[in-house]
Amino acid sequence: MRLSEYVDRLDEELDTAAYADVDASANGLQVGPGGEAASPGTGPADDPEVERVAFAVDAATATIEAAADAGADVLVVHHGLSWGGIERVTGRVHDRIAALIEHDIALYVSHLPLDGHRELGNAAGVATEIGLEDRDPFGEIGPVTIGTIGETAAPRSADALRETLDGFEGQPDDEPSPTRVLDFGPDEVERVAVVTGSGVDWLDEAVAAGADALITGEGKQQVYHDAREAGVTVFLAGHYATETFGVRALESLTADWGVETTYLSHPTGL
Repeated sequence: MRLSEYVDRLDEELDTAAYADVDASANGLQVGPGGEAASPGTGPADDPEVERVAFAVDAATATIEAAADAGADVLVVHHGLSWGGIERVTGRVHDRIAALIEHDIALYVSHLPLDGHRELGNAAGVATEIGLEDRDPFGEIGPVTIGTIGETAAPRSADALRETLDGFEGQPDDEPSPTRVLDFGPDEVERVAVVTGSGVDWLDEAVAAGADALITGEGKQQVYHDAREAGVTVFLAGHYATETFGVRALESLTADWGVETTYLSHPTGL
C-alpha cells in the first residue's frame, strides 16, 4: 500500500476533516513525503510503499527511535509534534523531526478524531473495558464530540470501578491505586461519562446529562470543588493510560488492511 492511500484511508475512517476547525493538532500526515501533492501514479520517492506501521501514544524521540528499530515506514500517534503550527524547527522539535527524516519514517497524527470515534476512539475503548452499554456521543466541542456516555450493565461501587481502571496499560505498577477518585457521587455508579486525557472541563456537561461519574485522565484544581458541589464522582485514571485504546484500535485496523504492525508501549505514569 502506498503512503498516500494509507493516509487517505485513515483520514476517511477517522473523519479527520470534521475536526480541522476545533483541534489545535495538525491531524493527518504531519511529517513525510508528498502530503497533498502525493496521489496515485506519483513516483516511489514521493509516495513510498508502506510495509510496516508502528503505533504509539506520543511522538517523542524514544518512540521514533523504537519505530526505526522496528523497521517501520510510518509512525501513527495520538499526540504529534505540531500544535497550532511550528514556528521554529529548533531544540526538541528539530531533534524529533530530524530523527524521522534520518530513518525515513512518516508521522501520522490523530488527536481529537481518535478521541471521539465511536468504535475506534479512546473513549470508546475505555467504555468497552468498563462495560458501558447504550452509549451516546458526549463531550461537545464545536460541532463534534470527543467522548461517550452510557450505562453500566449493573450498578457498581466507586471502588469496583476504580479497580478496573487501575488495570489499564500505563498505570504505575508500584502504586497501590494509581487512579485518583473524587468520590462525591452516589454509592452506586450507573451512568458514566468518559472523556479521555484532560477532560474535566466537561464535568458540567456530565452533570447535565445525568451522569453519576466522569472518567478522564488528569484533573485540575477546581474540579475537586465542582465535583463535590455537583455530587458527581470523578475518576482520574491517567492521561496516558486512558489514551492507549485509540492507537491500539488503529493497529488492528491496519493489520486488517494487510500491513505489518508493531505497537510501542512507552508509559509515562501521568
